[in-house]
Amino acid sequence: MSMIKNDFRGKAVLITGGTKGIGLSIALAFAREGAQAYLTYKWGTASHDAVRNAFTKEGLLEPILIEADASIDDDTNAILEKIKEKHDGIEVFVSNVSFAQIVQDMGAYKKRSFLKSLEYSAWPFLGYSKRIKEFFGSYPRYILATSSDGPDTYCVGYDFVAVSKTVMETFCRYMAKHLFNEGVRVNVLRARPVSTDSLRATFGDDFEPFVKKYHGEEFFITVDEVGDAALAMCSGLMDAMTGQVLMLDRGVAFHDNIMHLFENRDELGLSLLLEDAE
Repeated sequence: MSMIKNDFRGKAVLITGGTKGIGLSIALAFAREGAQAYLTYKWGTASHDAVRNAFTKEGLLEPILIEADASIDDDTNAILEKIKEKHDGIEVFVSNVSFAQIVQDMGAYKKRSFLKSLEYSAWPFLGYSKRIKEFFGSYPRYILATSSDGPDTYCVGYDFVAVSKTVMETFCRYMAKHLFNEGVRVNVLRARPVSTDSLRATFGDDFEPFVKKYHGEEFFITVDEVGDAALAMCSGLMDAMTGQVLMLDRGVAFHDNIMHLFENRDELGLSLLLEDAE
């Protein structure tokens, strides 16, 4: 028996970038509550069969996969036309697309790269929401975006992504104010690093084992935890919350610092390194 208040059976849930990693996990979480998931994809998606099998093996409604570029209005229109064939509205919209140039030095700071990052990683959160209103006459009941701790914590090469996430999180607060009287909940779900293909493409294959060695397994959040948290934020149990940025980190952020390394220096072999330096 489901513990959530909302009934998602047969309702449309649109997730951009929904065929892999975090997006796919969020889609599965809603599908387990009977939702019809519409998943967009563009670059390097998993095979259609693999995505569909993830749903059918649990006896869930088969997702509808739509190739679309989040920055192209015609693609967005095509998605909404397809959803409108079966639904009178969209219950949940999750903006999960993020794409930006990896920055090595100040030479990479170019206006074109900056604007392209905003176009893919910030604007769809607002752009899709407005277009849904135009198509269906109402906004989704829940508008949710995925983010990271990049705006507050330095990450190598993450400059443009972090700036885009900051813009998106600011939009969240203002959108929540503008849509307050319409009963729409607008929130952002941040997460610490999640082991996905996107993480490895951004930081390289060495990043995850390095961090796990010096910070432990708890540093990483699982895709299932993100999916469950996204569902919870749209479950009806958290409707008093809107315009918020929720951090999903198991509380690790508080003690993930130099003191953590000092406290565990013997176990990590860092004290030996200090002695060698002397």
